[in-house]
Amino acid sequence: MKKHPRGLPIGAFAAAAGVNVETIRFYQRKALLPEPGRSYGSIRRYGEADVARVKFVKSAQRLGFSLQEIAGLLTLDDGTRCDEARVLAEEKLEDVRAKLDDLRRIESVLAQLVDRCCASRGRITCPIIAALHAH
Repeated sequence: MKKHPRGLPIGAFAAAAGVNVETIRFYQRKALLPEPGRSYGSIRRYGEADVARVKFVKSAQRLGFSLQEIAGLLTLDDGTRCDEARVLAEEKLEDVRAKLDDLRRIESVLAQLVDRCCASRGRITCPIIAALHAH
């Protein structure tokens, strides 16, 4: 990020963080990002720490953390609460593994339905539609 002596206006801040301006405002409403005071000329200015914080939020979202969970992680960012952060990550990992199990089950059922559909050409009732009606 290019240094700006008095900080970045919101548009440049959003661009530096890789998000749009509405994302910045949304994060501020959700208390994930502090809203800086207005400087001379009524323009809010953001710094490198703000850019890093938004990138942290986006990174955590890509790992499946909800905004509420991310807010909790942000409160642990003082360098002394690694164990608490680990517990949150372990809980997320369990959740991801459960979702993977569900996805594998769904994949198996869909594969069976597709195979049945291909094997029963010429029948009036589609096996996929019939199976979905049965469940």
